[in-house]
Amino acid sequence: MSAEQIQVLDHGFVRLVDMMGGDKSVVTSARVSYGSGTKGEEKDRKLITYMLRHDHMSPFEHATFQFHVSCPLFVMRQWIRHRMASYNEISARYTEMKDEFYVPDQWRAPDLKNKQSSQAAPALDHERCTKLLRESYDKAYASYQELIKAGAARELARMVLPTSLYTQFYWTVNARSLMHFIDLRADANAQWEIQRFAEALASHFRTKMPWTWEAFLLHAWKGKNPSLDAEKSALLAKQPMPA
Repeated sequence: MSAEQIQVLDHGFVRLVDMMGGDKSVVTSARVSYGSGTKGEEKDRKLITYMLRHDHMSPFEHATFQFHVSCPLFVMRQWIRHRMASYNEISARYTEMKDEFYVPDQWRAPDLKNKQSSQAAPALDHERCTKLLRESYDKAYASYQELIKAGAARELARMVLPTSLYTQFYWTVNARSLMHFIDLRADANAQWEIQRFAEALASHFRTKMPWTWEAFLLHAWKGKNPSLDAEKSALLAKQPMPA
């Protein structure tokens, strides 16, 4: 695994392919209104913080990330709800799909308070649930291969494959939209699986745009996430006390 690739779930990953701009491009894009540029780290970071606090977001559109992602189809279907980005996905019409399906480490039960969410379920027979799942995968993939051998087009044979099948896509997104994605999908109310991908994206964002990341976490992050909340608390502890 390269330094630019983060493993997610059992077979997934988020790989940073390319990036244009960064913290300083956000600053220069904002200050062009006044015909000026960067003014040193302290003033530039203060500007980024000010813009995030007051929802002046267009300068963040001048920093762009390109990611290569591998995730289950059901995660991808949630992902593409974020439309302010560009997508190109592997085609099951042209490519025979791999025998690669998501198997959860732990099964969850419906959340009693939130109908669209889930919760830990120690009483579940996890071994039996996994056995049933794997048997279903084996049968589905065997049927897929039989249909192709029988002469069926890949675009039709794929109908037997479940939404837990891994897909791959390229995703190009600006920093403004990326922060919005993280704000919604790293939150504890999002499905557990997509939270893990949002955390991987956050890790790339933290590395490439540290000034914006810190300002986002301190002043714009609205969600709940144990690792991000702990990082925010650590940053708050380092803030100078008011005079």
